[in-house]
Amino acid sequence: MTYPTLNRRQALAGAAALPLAAAGASRGHAAAPMMGTEIPTHARFRLGGFEVTTLLAGTRIVPDPQTIFGLNVSEEAFAEASEAAMIPTDASRFFFTPTVVNTGSQLILFDTGLAPAGTRAALEAAGYSADQIGHVVITHMHGDHIGGLMDGETETFAGARYLTGAAEFDAWDMSGNETFEVKVRPLSDAGKIEFVEDGASVAPGVTAMAAFGHTPGHMVYMLESEGQQLLIAADFANHYVWSLAHPDWEVRFDRDKEAAAATRRRLLGMLSADKVPFIGYHMPFPGLGYVETAGDGFRYVPHSYQLTMAE
Repeated sequence: MTYPTLNRRQALAGAAALPLAAAGASRGHAAAPMMGTEIPTHARFRLGGFEVTTLLAGTRIVPDPQTIFGLNVSEEAFAEASEAAMIPTDASRFFFTPTVVNTGSQLILFDTGLAPAGTRAALEAAGYSADQIGHVVITHMHGDHIGGLMDGETETFAGARYLTGAAEFDAWDMSGNETFEVKVRPLSDAGKIEFVEDGASVAPGVTAMAAFGHTPGHMVYMLESEGQQLLIAADFANHYVWSLAHPDWEVRFDRDKEAAAATRRRLLGMLSADKVPFIGYHMPFPGLGYVETAGDGFRYVPHSYQLTMAE
């Protein structure tokens, strides 16, 4: 990565002109319009020989977050933890972050967002098109992960193979869930879904890992290339404070709350001990960070520039 540079004479000349520029700007110019809040659509970095791109497929503000996180603690405890982290107690911003991994020979998409439009737009902003995706890996069957699979009756990623955990598919197969029937059933009926188990290789350097609890067959995926690792963490931990600092706090959307808490502690402990970065589907965009142990819980350390050093 390169940046434009100034020599000393240019820098001094520019500095000398600043007072004149400021004076000129103060007369005869209307105030600039407010541009509104803006969040990037994608972020890209290298992991060994892989290129990894996180996509912002959507974001929303959700009121009263204790209806989702910390169901088993008092309002006072929730407020204290939130205020200590300098985040509001009455609302939270949720992010929906599919990830594209370019292994050099395959383009793999992990999860598909709430709807085709958001994921397709983020893909295109990142320089990809839906028809380039060779594999779509579904970590679990919640609607914000499978929502982009079908656009009406048309496959969004028509050239792709679809992979998901066998236990996860079986848990939803006879559930009668409307989103599953609309988004996943057509692919299953067409024979396009392949099933993976714990420890299976999805592609060279991409390994499935059981992370049950959030859903019955929720999976995460470890990437490894040229000695570097990164975990595609999906929804095993869904908030950078409430899930990490307090892994035993119950979460509304965890199907098996006890198993989900055990999975959080196990995987957060692994990430902390091994210093492996992870991408969390609902972490603040771009969703990339590290974990360190902090007291009885953990602390989220956002990625700064560690994985952007390769040119």
